[in-house]
Amino acid sequence: MNFDWSSFWHYLFQPTSVYLHGLWLTLSLSVVSQSLGTVIGVAAALGTQSRYRAVRAVVAFYTWLMRGTPLLVQITFIYTALAAGGIFRFEDIDLGFVVIPGNIQAAIVALSLNEGAYMTEIIRAGILSVDSGQTEAAKSLGMTYFKLMRRIILPQAIRIIVPPLGNEFNAMLKNTTLVSVIGVPELLLATQMITSANFRVFELYTVVALYYLTLTTLWGLVQARLERRFGEPSRNVPQNLSLIASLRKMLAGREAVR
Repeated sequence: MNFDWSSFWHYLFQPTSVYLHGLWLTLSLSVVSQSLGTVIGVAAALGTQSRYRAVRAVVAFYTWLMRGTPLLVQITFIYTALAAGGIFRFEDIDLGFVVIPGNIQAAIVALSLNEGAYMTEIIRAGILSVDSGQTEAAKSLGMTYFKLMRRIILPQAIRIIVPPLGNEFNAMLKNTTLVSVIGVPELLLATQMITSANFRVFELYTVVALYYLTLTTLWGLVQARLERRFGEPSRNVPQNLSLIASLRKMLAGREAVR
């Protein structure tokens, strides 16, 4: 095996602008898509609790579709098939200070929609983990649905949501490699572009593997800290829960008298 150590060390510690751009694009896609996917997940998870059957059916169909088809198929369908069918074509967007190419837009849409389906189930599980008695007590206090979610349910559900959310972001960092199929020059495609010029395939793919390993390891450290932070009940229980607990005791006392 002819392993060129000089090329390996050079690209590992002195990456070219192509590599750096690919790394920046990988991180940007991951953060933006995970953020949008989480927002979609929250909205869809609330939709699963809707009293309207049509809303629940739409959410169920969405999660079934996105979780039942491969992400790679979704990416190519959204960018290529929609354009080929004359349904929708992603055009470049010029924001003045930056131009967002159509394939990057399609990548964000596909990654976000796919992630949203998984976040829906994660957030729904977090919501259902909160004692239903607190919901009843909060409604007895006259809280609106959105105020109930914002002040009572979600602050407690986040303790359940954070660990799998961290795992999903870890997976997102790796899933961004799939958007190379539509020409998005993230880290993997940047490596392919460089290897096509210098033919140092083994060395450069070892480098890119170490880059991804470094990214996921660093995120693992951040995730561990987040889990410790949100795992402390005293920091996450809303102050008005004491009032709700008192109300629940009062209501229970009335039922006992009856």
